[in-house]
Amino acid sequence: MKNNKERTAVWLYPETMERLDGWLPKDNCKSRSEFIEKALSFYMGYLGTEDISSYLSKALLASIQGTLQKTENRVANNLFRLSVEISMMMHLLATTLEVTDEELNRLRGRCVAEVKRTRGKIRLDDAVDFQSSPETEE
Repeated sequence: MKNNKERTAVWLYPETMERLDGWLPKDNCKSRSEFIEKALSFYMGYLGTEDISSYLSKALLASIQGTLQKTENRVANNLFRLSVEISMMMHLLATTLEVTDEELNRLRGRCVAEVKRTRGKIRLDDAVDFQSSPETEE
């Protein structure tokens, strides 16, 4: 930056000038020139950075972070509850079946492939169809 300021003409609408004048005391600016200088520095900083969080209102940023935290907590709680239910179901099922380690490993591999292929959209109907069809090696 230079030590001496350069003079330049700025054309603004009357409404913009009124708003600018209203913000001068709130921003502790002694002149329109000082206010415009601050505003331009802020906007150029905003344009030059990828992290816009420092340019967002603190209240807006806090609100967004709070909403994200609540959502994260809800998802975590639901995943925990779902895991407990699945664990209970697996233990009940394990007490009624006699499955070898080899069969279990083969089933796990098939299920991993199925989840990847369907992106987690598994239907009980499809599993029943597979289990009731003649055995095929994959």
